[in-house]
Amino acid sequence: MDYVIEMLNITKKFPGILANDNVSLQLKNGEIHALLGENGAGKSTLMSVLFGLYKPEEGVIKKNGKTIKIANPNDSNKYGIGMVHQHFKLVHNFTVLENIILGVESTKNGVLKMGEAKKRVVELSEKYHLSVNPDDLISDITVGQQQRVEILKMLYRDNEILIFDEPTAMLTPQEIIELMKIMRGLTKEGKSILFITHKLDEIKLVADRCTILRKGKYIDTIDVQSTTKEVMSELMVGRKVQLQVDKEPASPTDVVLNVKNLTVKTKRSKKNKLTNVSFEAKSGEIVCIAGIDGNGQKELVYALTGLSDVTQGTITLHGEDITKDTIRKRRVAGMSHIPEDRHKHGLILDYSLAYNLVLQRYFSKAFQKLGFLKHRSINTYSNELIEKFDIRSGQGRKTLVRSMSGGNQQKAILAREIDTDPEILVAVQPTRGLDVGAIEYIHKQLIRQRDEGKAILLISLELDEVLSVSDRVLVIYEGEIVADLDPTSTTEQELGLYMSGAKREAVS
Repeated sequence: MDYVIEMLNITKKFPGILANDNVSLQLKNGEIHALLGENGAGKSTLMSVLFGLYKPEEGVIKKNGKTIKIANPNDSNKYGIGMVHQHFKLVHNFTVLENIILGVESTKNGVLKMGEAKKRVVELSEKYHLSVNPDDLISDITVGQQQRVEILKMLYRDNEILIFDEPTAMLTPQEIIELMKIMRGLTKEGKSILFITHKLDEIKLVADRCTILRKGKYIDTIDVQSTTKEVMSELMVGRKVQLQVDKEPASPTDVVLNVKNLTVKTKRSKKNKLTNVSFEAKSGEIVCIAGIDGNGQKELVYALTGLSDVTQGTITLHGEDITKDTIRKRRVAGMSHIPEDRHKHGLILDYSLAYNLVLQRYFSKAFQKLGFLKHRSINTYSNELIEKFDIRSGQGRKTLVRSMSGGNQQKAILAREIDTDPEILVAVQPTRGLDVGAIEYIHKQLIRQRDEGKAILLISLELDEVLSVSDRVLVIYEGEIVADLDPTSTTEQELGLYMSGAKREAVS
């Protein structure tokens, strides 16, 4: 069997972690090969070795049967290997065109030849159905369009082996379907794709074969069509995983959060981002705000948590008006927040895990005296949380959060926010980019909080999560609540109609 790429017996170590332990992977020409594993299983590390970002301690890489040396990304480009990273590598104040040609610019007498480059980018964009405007600034386009720019960067460099690292983690359901079509189109043109993911539905939809890693070790390579999702999840996690959410019906009691006629305008736009949004969240229930990304979810969360101002309307927590309260006051009053972007708003990446676990409470008497931190108390507390929430890292509480896997970063945020014993937990995309084991864990934690009498406000783009976890679904469209639905008696199709604005109901 001829393979376009072979990674044989790759071993890569970091301090305290054996990230890849004698791992082998073989990619056939023209196939989509998925790389499946839990957060921290070593998937991204293995692909970073292939792309030249890391140098392995052991192992060889072959292309078309010949051993090659890849010391850096320039070498990988030379061998036709390109990579779309989970967190895109784009310059936000550059145009689409400038980002695509960056590093491989054509010049004449020291002047950039932008005309030829633009013509080629337009041709590639049309050929592969990657509709983006070369003159748009990166800061002005959607996440889905930014991803297309990353794909065009690879195609512009004539890459034939394309690595996609968690490509759907930041996309809407519609953008995911579009990406799958693009990937299939690329293989028809002779490209070969390595696809890092932990979403079983996507593997089933688009991949030919799948290699599974667990805790840095190679487990198996399977044929996707003849293997069930249940078998794949068990191979990935090492135990049977509940793919269905198991919960009792809710028994809501007192109103915890009351939002009335909330309107938010932005400084840049005259149009409202939120218009007269009103709803309640009671203790003992999970209320989900569902909608296509960009319909006011971010503005609603920012208004509720104090990250932005309210134009008009009121927010009350247990009957107390908190509309103009500071973020800390809201926290102390009983509001916790799992943010959408764990790197931007959830963690300080260059702080230790211990410091990140007390970010919301370092000022309390438990952790400071006369303005000085009580390090022994912080260490004891963080060790307890690490054990209680099974947060895995190379050096325990001393680990820099930047070096932890996405799933364990998310667990750290979850542990910190839940352990403040909140009255209401605002959870925004809490399972984004996580594997089935971590998703199962986080869903169980949310349901446990609900059963202990907390109010949960869940904001999610994942329709299966919306319908399986929530007790009540509020659909948001263009900044307005357009439906209040019972998830047990609605379907994904009906939900989709409300989310797209094709259907709406009177909401009291």
